[in-house]
Amino acid sequence: MFHGAEGKCPLVEDSFSRFPSQSNIYGLCQAGERELLAATLKGKVVCFKYQDLRQKIRPVAKEVQFTYIPVDAEIVSIDSFNKSPPNRGLVVGITFIKDSGDKASPFLNIYCDYEPGSEFNLESVAQSCLNLELRFTPFQLYHTEVQCGDGNETVFLLSGHDQQIHLYKENASLHQFEEQPIGRLFPELLDLPSNVIWMDMMRVSGGRRLSAFGCQNGCVGLALVKQEGPEILQSWRIQQDSPVSKVLLFSLGTPRLQTRTDQDASAHTSQITEDGNESYNLLVTSTIEMAVVYRDVHTCGLTNSICLPESNQYDVVLCALVIDLEFDGNRELLLGTYGQELLCYKFQLSDSRQVHLMWKRSFKSPLLSITYLDLTGDGLRELAILTLKGLHILQHSLTWSANLVLQSLRKRASLLH
Repeated sequence: MFHGAEGKCPLVEDSFSRFPSQSNIYGLCQAGERELLAATLKGKVVCFKYQDLRQKIRPVAKEVQFTYIPVDAEIVSIDSFNKSPPNRGLVVGITFIKDSGDKASPFLNIYCDYEPGSEFNLESVAQSCLNLELRFTPFQLYHTEVQCGDGNETVFLLSGHDQQIHLYKENASLHQFEEQPIGRLFPELLDLPSNVIWMDMMRVSGGRRLSAFGCQNGCVGLALVKQEGPEILQSWRIQQDSPVSKVLLFSLGTPRLQTRTDQDASAHTSQITEDGNESYNLLVTSTIEMAVVYRDVHTCGLTNSICLPESNQYDVVLCALVIDLEFDGNRELLLGTYGQELLCYKFQLSDSRQVHLMWKRSFKSPLLSITYLDLTGDGLRELAILTLKGLHILQHSLTWSANLVLQSLRKRASLLH
């Protein structure tokens, strides 16, 4: 076991990059395999990565000059993705609000380079911009892969203060992205009860998907959708007493049964129950109430709930992640709070209906966003935490990881005799 039983965070901080101005909950995304993009409110986008400098791997934070973002702009959200095969290229989306004197003008910029050889070059992508003026104040910018005809395609979804979610899909013949009616591909996102603060989607077996959203008025929505059609198979809604800050779909896999379902394998790995069915769960956090996990949502909807103890004791939960920190196949739930705490929860193996706070770690400013990826290329993922003041990178202990590998090799060797 890790040091969780002792109440200590098993990760150590490797670096901290201070930003020129603060960010927000929509301000961090992965760009490619080993780079992060962090957006600051004063119109700056910082690329963070590790580079080989003087025969040592060192962290580097460098501003990227994305075109058509005015100096007085306030960036609201950023997201990026690699196009679904067989298409190639990195796509970056940035929403911002420009101060136009009497009124504020919102925009969505989508960056994508169609020149062969430059499709994944961030500097080139940053110069190839489609500028779209919006008629609403933007919130979360989110990408998801959707079934289109015989293949798959990755699209942008953007929530706004107009109580709608907007769909932006690539028109391959014109080499640009266009807004399309949301109901054609996502009927479950029509007739929303309030402004959507956060949404999440997950592909599940049988050509289906789960879609979840959390609203400003406290409403939580969940739908099981057959992608062919598409057709809403089931939908559920509940009303909470405070605005929802985060929704996150996940499964709790075991080492023998884990299977990757998409690029974000840290959160979207399937769990197969004893009867052969996959089990999916939904984490919901809000501004006042305790964080709640709804178990087996594909069969139970939003009726089977578990509260995370003490999750409402450290101010608002602003970000969350479900990852396997202990490399034992049983995942931990990480919550980042405005009260400057990172909380780690884990389900009890003896009783999956019980979840306990394993440890917490304090930071010097509120936690806004967290993600988990291999920045250094050594096979071990790092935990990137965006706070109000900058970006923290936490790493696994190499000594502990090496010992874990040796233990695993000894077990395998003993089975051969």
